[in-house]
Amino acid sequence: MQVLVVNPGSTTTKLAIYSLSGPLADKTITHKTKMLDAFPDVPSQLAARLDDVSSALREAGTNLSRISAVVARGGLIRPVEPGIYQVNLRMLEDLRAQVQGPHASNLGGLIADAIAGEMGIPAYVVDPVSCDQFHPFARLSGLPEIQRKSLSHALNIRATVRLASSELDCKIETVNYVVAHLGGGISIAAVERGRIIDANNANEQGPFSPERTGELPAREVAEMAFSGDFSQGRLIAKFLGQGGLVAYLGVSNAKEIETRIAAGDEYTALIYEGMAYQIAKEIGAMASVLWGDVKAILICGGLASSKLLVSMIRDRVSFIADVRIYPGEREMESLARGAFRALLGDEEVKIYG
Repeated sequence: MQVLVVNPGSTTTKLAIYSLSGPLADKTITHKTKMLDAFPDVPSQLAARLDDVSSALREAGTNLSRISAVVARGGLIRPVEPGIYQVNLRMLEDLRAQVQGPHASNLGGLIADAIAGEMGIPAYVVDPVSCDQFHPFARLSGLPEIQRKSLSHALNIRATVRLASSELDCKIETVNYVVAHLGGGISIAAVERGRIIDANNANEQGPFSPERTGELPAREVAEMAFSGDFSQGRLIAKFLGQGGLVAYLGVSNAKEIETRIAAGDEYTALIYEGMAYQIAKEIGAMASVLWGDVKAILICGGLASSKLLVSMIRDRVSFIADVRIYPGEREMESLARGAFRALLGDEEVKIYG
């Protein structure tokens, strides 16, 4: 039994084939920027990305007859409980409509469905970005017209919680964690007995990150929006892709930034520690959501590999709880495991919509 895993990013699509014993093959497709820029929105990239995926599978000599399911990262669909969902018509409509906003992960279910449909096998998504178990307090923004949304790196957060609980020999349903996913976007979540009851939306709130601004002063944002210097699309692009480290330093690569710091660049050091400061502050906020009852602080994602960044964060938050580091992302493995649980009947497949 094998499954094909699909994980689309802003300029890449990751593919992997898993058996029950582990990964058999993987491939990261880097799509040409000019090609992607030619499309007006993310869903319209579907046909071009499918062509690239099909070519990559052919070149790798993939025997598709052995594939029992296709599984993808879930996009910004409507709020749902965590779990495994079979892709259906309602989900496809919502992914195309980008009901909770534009994001590359919206292509996941679309690509999985297109491939699985040709093969007559099921397509799944697991723990979508829009998993929603928020406490009612967490939804309040300060304006009745605006509600805080549960949009986070739920897949990797939940996978890291499972791993930490296994290592600590405790049941997920009995302990609380603060989990900080550090990547191109940063999600910091309060996880109460396995439920993500609060988290910053990495596109709009919390710390600035390598490419995103995080939370901004409302008045200055309103002034920028009405200055006449920006269209809505250009301003959103500035916040989501041209903010954070890129805005301050012109680069987002942690290794390059740390090389500058090692060479004595004081301004770069200020900005990098400023990001660590904001991450630590958000961790502290999420610890207060859990009344200070925190088994451990879990730091995961690509930037968890940065010893410098992690050490700056640890220095500020270790008084709260033990800090445990899980570098990298476990998204591909988590997706594959979810698909196998569905195929083997170990977990009920939920109906979307």
